[in-house]
Amino acid sequence: MPPLPPQRTPPNTGEYPALDDHAARVLRQFRLIFNTVRRHFQTMEKQSGIGGAQVWALSLVAQHQGLRVTQLAALMDIHQSTTSNLVRSLIKSGLLHSEKSCSDRRVVELYVLPEGLKLLKKIPGPFAGVLPHALQRMDEVTLLQLERNLSALINRLEVDEQAAHTPIAMM
Repeated sequence: MPPLPPQRTPPNTGEYPALDDHAARVLRQFRLIFNTVRRHFQTMEKQSGIGGAQVWALSLVAQHQGLRVTQLAALMDIHQSTTSNLVRSLIKSGLLHSEKSCSDRRVVELYVLPEGLKLLKKIPGPFAGVLPHALQRMDEVTLLQLERNLSALINRLEVDEQAAHTPIAMM
């Protein structure tokens, strides 16, 4: 990773300096993104009664009936224990069914139940959320530039690396 450029000195040098125009505009952009993501997940939850991450997991299993928990975790890019918790709650809600594989009894396969399919039909997409959907539609050059710029920002923050594998809908 290239070295970070020196920090700009804000115009106000007090303990809580005022944001300069550029920083304020970028902060507003983050607010727009976060509010859009939050509003989308709130709408999904209001219409479905389950959380956004659960909706996403349910939709992936619906697309890939017989999916394994490890495969679901990989598709969602989240930790397997988080995925197991999502699956457990979906099974308890009567939306998902799990059964041992016929070919390997150690393997558990997931299937969406009719009630789960019915639920998915009444929820507005994208099921993964508006942010992953928007990112998927961006070109490679823009994504690489965004990744570099966000890495520079992350390097200036105290971050919890584990949070990178927690669905935004669960934050």
